[in-house]
Amino acid sequence: MGIFTRFSDIVNSNINAILDKAEDPEKIVRLMIQEMEDTLVEVRSAAARSIADKKDLNRKLELLERETAEWESKAELAIRKGREDLAKAALVEKSRVSSAADIIKTDYLAIDEGLSKLNDDIGRLESKLQDAKARQKSLLARHKTATSRLAARKKIHDYKIDDAMVRFEQYTRRIDDVEGRIEAYDLGLPKDLNHEFASLEAEESVAEELRDLKQKVAAADAPKSAVNES
Repeated sequence: MGIFTRFSDIVNSNINAILDKAEDPEKIVRLMIQEMEDTLVEVRSAAARSIADKKDLNRKLELLERETAEWESKAELAIRKGREDLAKAALVEKSRVSSAADIIKTDYLAIDEGLSKLNDDIGRLESKLQDAKARQKSLLARHKTATSRLAARKKIHDYKIDDAMVRFEQYTRRIDDVEGRIEAYDLGLPKDLNHEFASLEAEESVAEELRDLKQKVAAADAPKSAVNES
């Protein structure tokens, strides 16, 4: 079943409201257009049948009107000839044919009114169809733009992540190098009291250098972080 189930659903529909509620607006628009086009074909077919019926009734009406005139002429002839009985019979037939013509006239007017309504319906339906097609073009353009922007953002985002990881690895290796220098002071040296104090002094010197390096790294990253956040 499509978006619409009756003609009135289409012409009275609010396309904006339908699209706002839809999870996949592009798909909904395609379904709308398909159903509107199918309905338009049905309405046009109904209009074509009405036109054919109207022409058929018009031909029948012309025949009955001629027949009515003929019976009236026969009644006049019978009166002139002194045949009142034939005149009455002719008038009876004229009345019968005239009644049949009146029925056809009623049917003709009904079909004519229906055809006029179908013409209005076709106009409203075509307007809705044009609106839906315009929305389809707009949605497709928006989807294409959004997809391109998303791809560009993703590419930039991935690049920033890779760049940050490289910088992190560089800073980690520099810190590892400083820590390695601390451990190197203990290699090959005797473990006497003087050495212990010398090691403490060396560790303090290297620790201070390590703190300076960390502060330098943090200060270097601060402006870049501010730029990324903005």
